[in-house]
Amino acid sequence: MPDFNPTQYAVPLFVLAVLAEMIWAKFRAPEAYEPKDTLVSLAFGLGSTVAGALLGGFALSVFLEAYDHRLFDFGPEWWKVWWAWPVCFVLDDLKYYWVHRAGHRIRWMWAAHVNHHSSQHYNLSTALRQTWTGALTFGFLFAVPLVLLGFHPAMITICGGFNLIYQFWIHTEAIRRMPAWFEAVMNTPSHHRVHHATNPRYLDRNYAGVFIIWDKLFGTFTPEVDDEPIRYGIVKQLGSFNLLWAVFHEWVGMITDIIRAPWRHKLSYLLREPGWSHDGSRLTSDMIRARWQARQAAGQPAAHSVADRNPIAGSAEAA
Repeated sequence: MPDFNPTQYAVPLFVLAVLAEMIWAKFRAPEAYEPKDTLVSLAFGLGSTVAGALLGGFALSVFLEAYDHRLFDFGPEWWKVWWAWPVCFVLDDLKYYWVHRAGHRIRWMWAAHVNHHSSQHYNLSTALRQTWTGALTFGFLFAVPLVLLGFHPAMITICGGFNLIYQFWIHTEAIRRMPAWFEAVMNTPSHHRVHHATNPRYLDRNYAGVFIIWDKLFGTFTPEVDDEPIRYGIVKQLGSFNLLWAVFHEWVGMITDIIRAPWRHKLSYLLREPGWSHDGSRLTSDMIRARWQARQAAGQPAAHSVADRNPIAGSAEAA
């Protein structure tokens, strides 16, 4: 079995790209970078690497057990089956779409994924803002069907690594649009800026990793519009550069809500969407978007971001 992790080889390129974008930002968009925010993003990336090394063994053991029950066998030299690689890459990207969508629609999973959205800046260092607690959400189980189809866990891991490498470059404002044919099929900086926005029209949209076609196919695509400035971050902004608070704030909020909630609602605070509350005192992304659409239909001026309207979001964020 080949031992190859593509993201390890890409790290120097990531660093060079961040430095290059910093130079660009100094002259073209000084507001794109904030030193403390960038340091937090870098610390997230380092901590995520450590957490992956410590907790990744459990996921691997699950995959290897599932692999023993695979439906199809590509043979002992599975890495030489050339056609399996592109098929695995596309299916892994489809898997990524669904696990990413679940990460926004299930609060338990959002508690880990919110880390990636917590910066109010959008630059290449934001791509490094990865979760430390992703293993606790069992999102890796979304890959089990691929293992059962016969794709070796190492093949899935390698394809997933290239998927993450692709996603790095789309975290930028330096590129406005790619050619139309590329925008139609692939995830791009324009599409992913929408995903990181708190503007009501953009909430919970564009979950794609590499291929934006999944969002178009499953009804979650929204294009970026040029006449509305994007506000980045989460509905209830952190307001702090404290690293540990940034990592664990939503876990704290979720657990607090579960403890305080009546028994019949406790599970809902774990499994329902961020912003949901049993008494309707908070706003989910669907509620925020519906109110915005109602204002649009009524011809009333609409705020460009949730923060402009200061909704009651409680401890959950929908972004």
